[in-house]
Order: sequence, then C-alpha cells, then structure tokens
Amino acid sequence: MVVAGLILAQPANAQTEVPKDTLKRVEQQLQTGKQRQQQLERQSQALQSELEDLRGRLIALADQARGQEEALDRLEETLTALETEERERSAGLDAERQQIATLLAALQRLARIPPEAALARPESPVDTLRSALLLRDAVPALKARADALAHALTALADTRGRLVDQRSKALAARVALTEKQDEMNRLIARREELSRLTEEERIQVGQRMAELSGQATDLRQLMERIEAERRAAIEAAARREAERREAERREAARREAEKREAERRLAAQKEAERKEAERKLAELRAAEQKIAEQKAAEEKRAKDEAAREAARERELAAKSSGGPPAVAGMVLPAAGKLTTRFGEADRYGATSRGVTVQTRAGAAVVAPRGGTIMFAGPFKGYGLILIVEHGNGYHSLIAGLGRIETAVGRKVASGEPLAVMPPDGNPDLYFELRRNGQPINPQRGFGAPEGKGQG
Repeated sequence: MVVAGLILAQPANAQTEVPKDTLKRVEQQLQTGKQRQQQLERQSQALQSELEDLRGRLIALADQARGQEEALDRLEETLTALETEERERSAGLDAERQQIATLLAALQRLARIPPEAALARPESPVDTLRSALLLRDAVPALKARADALAHALTALADTRGRLVDQRSKALAARVALTEKQDEMNRLIARREELSRLTEEERIQVGQRMAELSGQATDLRQLMERIEAERRAAIEAAARREAERREAERREAARREAEKREAERRLAAQKEAERKEAERKLAELRAAEQKIAEQKAAEEKRAKDEAAREAARERELAAKSSGGPPAVAGMVLPAAGKLTTRFGEADRYGATSRGVTVQTRAGAAVVAPRGGTIMFAGPFKGYGLILIVEHGNGYHSLIAGLGRIETAVGRKVASGEPLAVMPPDGNPDLYFELRRNGQPINPQRGFGAPEGKGQG
C-alpha cells in the first residue's frame, strides 16, 4: 500500500514509465540468472561425478588403513614376545656364565699347586686326593656346559636378529599407516571444498532467482492493481466502517451473554471438580500400585533377558577363532579389540546397550552401513558423537570420537570415513544400534528382531 501510494502521488507519465523500465530490467536479470543456473547445473553434475570418485577412493583407503592397523597390531605383539624371549635368554646365559667362571677358578687354583706344596698343605692326603679326583671328573662336564653355552649364545644372537627385523617391519608399517592417513585427510579436505563451493554458489543463485521472480510478479500485479485499488479504496473504507460498528455492537452483546454463562458454569464446574478430584485420587492410588507391580516385573524380565543374551554372546565368543566378532550385514565402525558386548556389565556396572571396541590412537571410524548423518557434534556425557539413519527404523550411535569429518544431512556409503579416534593412548569406541528407538544387539546386525533392547 505504501508503494501504491507513492506511485499514485506521481504524475501519470511517471506512474506508467517507472514500473515498465524496472520490470524490463528485472526480466533481463532474470534471464541472465537462468543461464547461470543452467551452467551451475552442468558444473554440479561434473563435480558430483568427481565426488563419487573421491568417495570410492576414500572407502578403499579406509579399508587399506584398517588392514594396516591390524597388521601393525600383529607385528607389535610378535615384537613384544621376541623382546620377552631375548630378556629371558640373556638372564639364563648370565647365570650360566657365573657358574662356569666359579668352577674354572677353582680348577686353576688347584693346577697352580706343585706336588711338593700339596704334601705340605694342612689337609690330609686323602682330602687332597679326593679334591683332585672331583675336579678331574668336573672337566668333561665343564666342557659340555661350555659347548651348551656357545649354542645358547648363537640362539640369542639369532633371536636378537629376528627382533631387529621385526622392529624394522613394525616401523615400516607405522610409516605406511601414516601415509594412508595423510592421503585420506587430503581427499576429505578436497571433498569438503568441492561440496562447499558448489553448494554456496547454487544457494546464492537460487535465492537471487527467487528474489527476481518475486519482483517481476509484484511489478506486473502492481501496474494492474493501481487503478482498481484507487476506485475501490473509498467504497472499501465506508464498508469497513459500517462493519466495524456492527461488529462492536455484536461483540458487546456476546460478551454480556458469555459473562452470565461463565458465572453459571463456574459454580457447576467447582462442584464437578470436587467430585472428580475425589475419584482421581482413588484411581491414582490404584494406578500407582499397579505401575509398581508392572515395573518390578519388567525389571526382572529385562535382567533375565540381558543375562540370557550375555550368555549366548559368551558362547558365540568361545566358539569363534579369535579377533573381533563378525557383524551380520555391516562392518564395525573401527578396527580393534571388543572389550564389552551387548548385555554385559560395563565399567560402571550398568548393563551395556551396545558394544565397546578398544582401538588404536587416531584410528579411522567408518559408516557401519549406508545412510544419512542425523547428528554430528558434542553431546553431554558422551563427548563427540555421530547418529546415522539407515532406513527401516534403524539408527547407529557412535561415541568416543576425537574428530568428526562429516556434516549433518550428508549421505554416506557403507565403509565411508566419518571421523577419527583421539590421538593418545588406546581410546574406546562405543557403538549402539537402535531400531524404532530401542537398542538391539549390534552383533546380530540389521536382521535382529525387535524388542531386544532396553529403553
């Protein structure tokens, strides 16, 4: 109405020319924006292809990094065993050297005593003869022990050589793992840059197109409405004034009637509320008793089910050949040692609703299955967490992260890198799988029946 008033206040010539010129300029800008939008669509398709290629390379690198992490774990275990063996062999050889040195010293002292001096010793001749016979018998045994000592020294040298070789292999594996992680970081940065640039320009062009379209429509309608609104303004003002007066009269009558009706209802409502309060108090007491009984039964049933589930998982773990358990239909978010299973007591004594995996520092965290990122960031009591929606009522919750490398709303593929673990120590990754809001056993995968979790 303000724009219409300004235009009506101008001369007739200006009223006609200014909107037309503005409309022509807006339509030209709109045509240019459409051409740029088409160009961005073609560019977006090319970038989408490159993003898909980057996603495939990231998944492959994540798999390679997981394999190298597992190989490095095995090398470090072998290295620990060899270091223990080397210490044990060294300790045994030191003790053997001590005993042989003592016997050789005694034999040398006896050999340096001449026969005439032996006759003058304070011991009896029989004791001297007995000592000589014992030392004579000890010579072959000393030679055998010396030969065994030489063989042990050779074995120790071989063990130390294998220890050096294993250390070299472990160092090479660590270097290769670092290179894979650096390459993954570069690809992730490239992916984020391409997505950000394309999306920002598309949003800006879309907003500008919407703004120009609205301006063009408004200008056309403005030129058509100016004359009609001027003629209807006086009639509408008179009609509104008559309607306002009639509405005020009816409103006053309605309020008076409502006041009388409200007073009558208030008295009736107070009586009804008193009776209703007495009835609800009786029902509440009965309901509280029933809820207490149901809660006790549900807690007992939940504990029994958790105990049975934990027993089944321990039985499956005893039959497996070792290593992290297989998960049907998906991959674990990170490689490592499974320390707490579904249904077992966690470090705080509570029943675990998911699984806990002890990983390497800085290990890659991937999507257990394809889906959409619903939450990414800190959450009270959990630190950095991710929530991934997989469809059919399934959600994954991943906690214990050191850094998140994805964003809310992004679609991810199975095995695609999403985050990395903290860079220090042996961090714990917590993984929880839910269906329709209820935790289920992640080791049964996406085929697990409903109702197995605890709320």
